Amino acid sequence: MAQKSQEKGSTGGTPVVTEPERVRNVVLVGHSGAGKTTLVEALLAATGTIGRAGTVADGSTVGDHDPAAVRQQRSVSLSCAPLLHNGIKVNLLDTPGYADFVGELRAGLRAADAALFVVSAAGGMDAATVALWEECAAVDMPRAVAVARLDQPRADVDETVALCQRLFGDNVMPLYLPMLGDDGVSTEGLLGLITRRVFDYSAGLPADVRDPDPEHQRAIDESRDELIEGIIAESEDETLMDRYLDGEEISTEVLIDDLETAVARGHFYPVVPVCAATGVGLDVLLEVLTAAFPSPLEHELPAVTGVDGSPRPPLSCDPTGPLVAEVVKTTVDRHVGRVSLVRVFSGTLRPDQTVHICGHGMAERGHPDHDADERVGHIYTPLGATLREVSLCVAGDICAITKSGSAETGDTISAKDDPLLIAPWEMPEPLLPVAIVARSRADEDALARNLARLVAGDPTLRLERNPETRQLVLWCMGEAHADVVLDRLRAGGVELDTEPVKVSLRETLTVPAKGHGRHVKQSGGHGQYAVCDIEVEPLPRGSGFEFVDRVVGGAVPHNYIPSVEKGVRAQLERGLVAGHPVADLRVTLVDGKSHSVDSSDAAFQTAGALALRDAAERGQPALLEPIDEVTIRVPDGAVGAVLGDLSGRRGRVLGTEPDPDTEGRTLVRAEVPATELLRYAVELRSMTAGTGTFRRHFVRHDPMPAHLADQVRKEQTP
Repeated sequence: MAQKSQEKGSTGGTPVVTEPERVRNVVLVGHSGAGKTTLVEALLAATGTIGRAGTVADGSTVGDHDPAAVRQQRSVSLSCAPLLHNGIKVNLLDTPGYADFVGELRAGLRAADAALFVVSAAGGMDAATVALWEECAAVDMPRAVAVARLDQPRADVDETVALCQRLFGDNVMPLYLPMLGDDGVSTEGLLGLITRRVFDYSAGLPADVRDPDPEHQRAIDESRDELIEGIIAESEDETLMDRYLDGEEISTEVLIDDLETAVARGHFYPVVPVCAATGVGLDVLLEVLTAAFPSPLEHELPAVTGVDGSPRPPLSCDPTGPLVAEVVKTTVDRHVGRVSLVRVFSGTLRPDQTVHICGHGMAERGHPDHDADERVGHIYTPLGATLREVSLCVAGDICAITKSGSAETGDTISAKDDPLLIAPWEMPEPLLPVAIVARSRADEDALARNLARLVAGDPTLRLERNPETRQLVLWCMGEAHADVVLDRLRAGGVELDTEPVKVSLRETLTVPAKGHGRHVKQSGGHGQYAVCDIEVEPLPRGSGFEFVDRVVGGAVPHNYIPSVEKGVRAQLERGLVAGHPVADLRVTLVDGKSHSVDSSDAAFQTAGALALRDAAERGQPALLEPIDEVTIRVPDGAVGAVLGDLSGRRGRVLGTEPDPDTEGRTLVRAEVPATELLRYAVELRSMTAGTGTFRRHFVRHDPMPAHLADQVRKEQTP
């Protein structure tokens, strides 16, 4: 291996890696409780990055100052923890294990070049973790598995490895076997299958490496052949398998080289048992992270265009190339303000450098397109909540910048004289609405400021101000996401309440009717005089509104006909019965009367509105509800439950088909009233053990059933 290349940072003595091949960006993936954060703490302590490992339980994890707040923050937010091992900087990206915070996980996947799946030896695995493995497989991301929590009661490494092989595939193989202590329960060491050596941790780190005892040799021999065959099957040396089958002893160096190549290319997935509490396996896991996982030079970079969408050549991870970096996470710290976690893909980011920051393509999520030139102040390497100043951030590395006025999650940072735009990563659509209302005028101002900060940092949070229902709605990923957002707003000094979400309904008339509008007033001076007669008739769904002039003989002067239409349109917006806008209606003006002195624009507007209200009394008004087409992606075994649930939601199933992208999953298409989808994000997750997802889009309005329409009218009647 090449010698390490690093220099001291400008302040604080923090090491700075200056060559991309000396960087490893690793995202930790796993369900809540698997032990990701605890493992990160143990690795930091094992490498001397921190003095001792803290715990999530007592809120003493690295960089933490407020235990109660940090316990929640670290469980729901992406965090970066760098360490140095053998001259290689490893940026550990710790992601939340809750399904509601998949946006944080996607950001971690974007910033990383490899993934470490953390699976509890005592807690099994959830279906969401399997789905994430499939997601990584779709982009050929290199992966490894750490079987953690060996010190827990009922921990079973063999069963956990078998579970991983069953769910992840045959190329998931252990590099080490657990070595039990004299009590036959606790894990005191590891048996190396490739090296045929024992790693004894009974005295702590570093492990005492020695030859195996006879009983250990038998266990090694039983599992070693399968591992070697798996490694050789992925070797670029096509003669290696024949030599092995002919009985040739393949050298340890060749096996390790082939293993590292297969892991780096995403063809082989090693399993390492680890225990954060006792230190078992931490050193060998570090070797996998640094020696087997790829550097940024080996990972495909995202596509890039000009800010105007013009094509640009592919990026290369070159410190001397054009500056292209991406904001993968934005948070607001109480002490330092906005903090942006940045992955540099090309070029080198330096302090006091003027850069171009732009974000495009997220307007529908509440992130308007924006461009700005800003001067980068200090550059930091983050360690939990602690920021350590450094002199630069080279291509392939991750850093943090502060106090940017415009940087949002997903934004591109590039050179001022050559602004570029990185293709955004795919983000899930927030589908759980929560309506909020501030308690006072002062709270409204504070709410606006805090919402702007939250939306800037969380692309899975969408803000909607519904002009029809007059509600402020936050679209979240789920209940846990909503709770965190509300807690952060309240922590920012905002007093607020939630209220039931209202769906934008429509009204219409179901039968033709006639209406008479008469507005006559005389109170001295100019009076008001306008009379009009109209005919209304319903139109097919989606037709909108039509106004027809069929007046003959000048009964309504030509210059007042637009006034009648204006009055009718205003009444359509105000509603006829329940206060909802009116849709799919034709209004025909057939007759009327005017006065040479007292008629006016305002008078005919009022008469037109009165005529429409009169017609509504005989037109059998009805409420229309929005209908959404939903595409639901679920495991095959959950299709029956989903179809039955859709029936209970007044849904109409359009069809089912196998998911073309993932084996074992089915796509269900259906049309469902939007009022039945308000909590569907939560209920679908419950039905499918967290693995079901769906998309929705509006298709039309349909009549609401009479009993539900009556209920809506009663609720809205004072």
